[in-house]
Amino acid sequence: MSVFLTSVSSVVEIVLIMALGYILRRNNWFADSFGGNIASLITKISLPASIFMSVMKYLTKDKLLGLGIGIIFPALAVIVSYLVAFAAVKLFKIRPGRRGIFINAVANANTIFIGMPLNTALFGNKAMSYFLIYYIVNTVSTWAFGVYLIQNDDPTADGQKKQRDHINWSKLLPMPLVGFIFSIIWLLIGIPVPNFIGQTLSYVGSLVTPLSLIYIGIVLYDAGLNNFRFERDSVLALIGRFIISPLALIILIKLGMGMGVHLPSLMRQTLVVQSATPMLAVLPILAKEAHGDVKYATDVVVMSTVLFVVVVPILMAILQFV
Repeated sequence: MSVFLTSVSSVVEIVLIMALGYILRRNNWFADSFGGNIASLITKISLPASIFMSVMKYLTKDKLLGLGIGIIFPALAVIVSYLVAFAAVKLFKIRPGRRGIFINAVANANTIFIGMPLNTALFGNKAMSYFLIYYIVNTVSTWAFGVYLIQNDDPTADGQKKQRDHINWSKLLPMPLVGFIFSIIWLLIGIPVPNFIGQTLSYVGSLVTPLSLIYIGIVLYDAGLNNFRFERDSVLALIGRFIISPLALIILIKLGMGMGVHLPSLMRQTLVVQSATPMLAVLPILAKEAHGDVKYATDVVVMSTVLFVVVVPILMAILQFV
């Protein structure tokens, strides 16, 4: 019960800061470009700084070797989610323009703007190294395969003239991942971080959580909470994101434990929570570029962002048995 109440309290804190961003945006405190500016600041500067300092603080060379096994479970769970999503597309005859969006909604999570602050609120910075495991898997999945599916689900292109976009390898190395790679190299070399640099990066990195939540509030206002509705394809996407994705990971972790693979409790909790975070905030943008169903993409993103407030406390209660 105490775990449930703690998770509820953490979620309430998150919602209050999101509400602040929503209210300030509604009252015209922020210009139209402000949300995009925050997103750039977080992903290109603050988050890489936060990741670098977290690796320096919470990882050692010995702990780094132990993360290798942990990455197998979320990677397999994402593959399972893709397979289930592909099957659902065929079974429920989801129409072109929604297929790539639907598959991404089920398989890929919003690890940056919601997963990161949520993880910090629930588990603290000591879980950052475990968060990075899921972040790496999710990043590769999204930009190497997920975007490819959306780009090739353009309903305006005919079969013969349809452009087959290739994997966008450049986006496999966004700045947060670059920050992680750089921090690992620095850790392996063993050079101490000068105090003034460490303090500077810590201050900049501490902006991630509050700015991420304010950004989500801005996105929710711009999307319009009254402009979405539940329909079959949206409900199926939500089931995939909040039930299928974490369930696949929980089952795989249980199977691994049965085979003698032990993962730390904090790692298990972090990975499962990340697997149930809302859908990618960029889905509507990607859908627009591919002439897909932007309204559907916006609906599922907003719905999952709102509903995660209910999902997280339930998931935290379930995690006591994982």
